[in-house]
Amino acid sequence: MAKLVFLITPLIEEAQRVGDAWDDVGVSGVTYIQSHGFFTLKETRHKLSVLPGMMSLMEILRNNQQNNVTMFTVVQDHDLVDRVIEATESVIGDIARPDNGIMFVIDVDRVLGLRLPDS
Repeated sequence: MAKLVFLITPLIEEAQRVGDAWDDVGVSGVTYIQSHGFFTLKETRHKLSVLPGMMSLMEILRNNQQNNVTMFTVVQDHDLVDRVIEATESVIGDIARPDNGIMFVIDVDRVLGLRLPDS
C-alpha cells in the first residue's frame, strides 16, 4: 500500500537539504508548502497590541516572520518510508527533539499519476 509522508518543520533553512535527501533515497517527488501553526499564530496575536478584529488573520500571517515548511511525498513501499525518515533525521536530527517539527505517515488507498523515479 502506498504511503503519504508528511514533515512539518520550522527549520526552513534545512528544508531544501531534506528534499534533496528524500530524492537521494528514491522518492518520486516532493511538495513544499509554506505554512503557519496555530500555536504560533496565537502567540503572535497576543504580542500585538491591536484591538480584536483590527487585523485579519492574513495580515498577522504576512507580518509573522516565523513560518514552517510542510513537505510531503507519496511512496510505494514501506521500506522507502523508513529510508525517508532516516534521511530526514540525517539532516535535521532527531525529529522528536523540541522545535524540530512533526513527521507522520498515512496509508493511501489509491494513487493516480505517481511517476516513479527511473531505476
